[in-house]
Amino acid sequence: MKCQFSPFVGPFVVVLCAASYGKNHKDKREIQISKQHPPEWQQLWYSNIEEFQKLIEPVIDNNTVTNMTVQLGNTAFLHCRVRNLGERTISWVRRRDWHILTFGLLTFTNDERFQMLHAEGSEDWTLQIKYVQKRDNGTYECQVSTSTGIMSHFVNLNIVVPEAFILGGPGDHHVDIGSPIHLICVIEKSPQPPQYVFWYHNSKMINYDTARGGITVETDPSPRTQSKLTILDTAEADSGNYTCSAPNTVPASILVFVSEGDTMAATSRRKSSCGSAIDVMLWFVALPLMTLTIR
Repeated sequence: MKCQFSPFVGPFVVVLCAASYGKNHKDKREIQISKQHPPEWQQLWYSNIEEFQKLIEPVIDNNTVTNMTVQLGNTAFLHCRVRNLGERTISWVRRRDWHILTFGLLTFTNDERFQMLHAEGSEDWTLQIKYVQKRDNGTYECQVSTSTGIMSHFVNLNIVVPEAFILGGPGDHHVDIGSPIHLICVIEKSPQPPQYVFWYHNSKMINYDTARGGITVETDPSPRTQSKLTILDTAEADSGNYTCSAPNTVPASILVFVSEGDTMAATSRRKSSCGSAIDVMLWFVALPLMTLTIR
């Protein structure tokens, strides 16, 4: 059997085949295999045109809203996975001011903290924000145009600022001379434990104060990090403001007074007794005046 394929003529395809059935008998037949318009040809493979459109239209893997929490100063990675992108382009938009941040691999902002991350052949288009600040808090939209409109994926970015507080504060902390100072700092609202915690006496960092000696800092990193400061053999010079600080964290402070306990008690008693004596004297002066006034 010999077959000859004719070239494409408009939208039609014609296949001619010739078959020989004997030495003196030839039967030539023209068999039309397909003579249909493209949509009908597509329906040989797809149950309907809508199914075909679904296969060639972009698809965002996650078309719901994603909530993301990032600590102040860290890097945020906002992911958007799109299949069947074809020749279309992904854009990231900041909904707060409708600012187009990226279009494809191009960045449309002077803020160098923003960058599009995309590997060739990958379906992931990631918006990277370095050193996030409080102002970065808000909603970001990944969008792509389709034949039926715009398809979007939203990311709610929440910037958290860890906070520190010292147990027993705020207020004053009194210590007798020679007694140790024990201060415990707790850091909350931190998605990631801080890499280090620094203690300051007034404006001087004392974590590694070998000249003073007798100072130890013990830090237990956890979702609720605790750092314990211990100062032995205290003297009046150890009085002052003590501050607990960690990276990108609101610090905490407390005032510590170091003095002799007996002296403080005696001073308090003297103030009390002096106040009582003055009250008695005023009463003896005021009583005669009140009597004269009545008369």
